[in-house]
Amino acid sequence: MTDTPETLRTALQTALTSHSMLEIDGLHAFEFTLDEMLQIESMDGRERKVWRFSLAQIDSAEFDVKLQSWVINDGNADHRIVVLNAFAASDDDEEDEQG
Repeated sequence: MTDTPETLRTALQTALTSHSMLEIDGLHAFEFTLDEMLQIESMDGRERKVWRFSLAQIDSAEFDVKLQSWVINDGNADHRIVVLNAFAASDDDEEDEQG
C-alpha cells in the first residue's frame, strides 16, 4: 500500500468497490461487509472465525506505517487489518488493436 487512505473506513469502502481482500490477524478474509458495522469472516483450518466492529471502532483505528496495516480494537483486544489491493487486467491491448 503506497497511498494510505486517511481512515480505515475509507480503505474498507475502496476495498469493497474494487473487490479487494482483507487480512485480519494473519488470516485471509473470504468475506467482509460494511454497513452499520464491519463484519469479517475467515477460516482458520476448519474453524470459521467472525469479527465484528462498530463504526466508532473503525473510525478510531490507527494506521501502522511500519507494518502497513490498521490496528483496530474490538473492546477486548487489538486486531491487525491489512487491505490487499485487487489487481485488474488492463484493456489497453484491446484498445490498441481496435484503434
